[in-house]
Amino acid sequence: MSIEIANESGVEVDETSLASLARHVLDGMRVHPLAELSVLLVDEPAMTELHMRWMGEPGPTDVLAFPMDEIRPPQPGGTHADHSTAEPPEIPGLLGDVVICPQVAAVQAEQASHDVGDEISLLCTHGILHLLGYDHGEPEEHAVMFSLQDKLLGSWRAAGDGGPGPDGAGPDGASPDGASPDGASPDGPEGPG
Repeated sequence: MSIEIANESGVEVDETSLASLARHVLDGMRVHPLAELSVLLVDEPAMTELHMRWMGEPGPTDVLAFPMDEIRPPQPGGTHADHSTAEPPEIPGLLGDVVICPQVAAVQAEQASHDVGDEISLLCTHGILHLLGYDHGEPEEHAVMFSLQDKLLGSWRAAGDGGPGPDGAGPDGASPDGASPDGASPDGPEGPG
């Protein structure tokens, strides 16, 4: 599995930990081991430009996902060979790009009373799930996506890769659906695709 992390944000981010989380999420979703993922960290002006260009919305956002190939996780109980892609398994698929703005993540982390690293981990997981076709526009979709997001983050922390919150299960102040105490959720819209 190829995971590329590029930090163009000007903010120090634990890129090794972020790559470890991304690998955990992709493995947990049983994404083909030859899939490629790019995680790009950008500053507020760059995110503002992307947000306006692709979503038609002003201002920076926390995370955007730009899917490339139609790579979908296998159904529960399936295997890596069960992916719905026209490519043979030996040809790697380009999953897409997750773009995160650490400056926006820092504001959200402060509002949620948890660590910026926890917020960036949540946003990375959220973006990867968007790349895999998950969404949260409808209540049923929201429940499925946020439950899966919490499960993946919880298993990553339990494996000792991520920092647990005070209860050992999640970041300080995070609700069971990953929303901050004020009800805000990682609402980065999905990119084109």
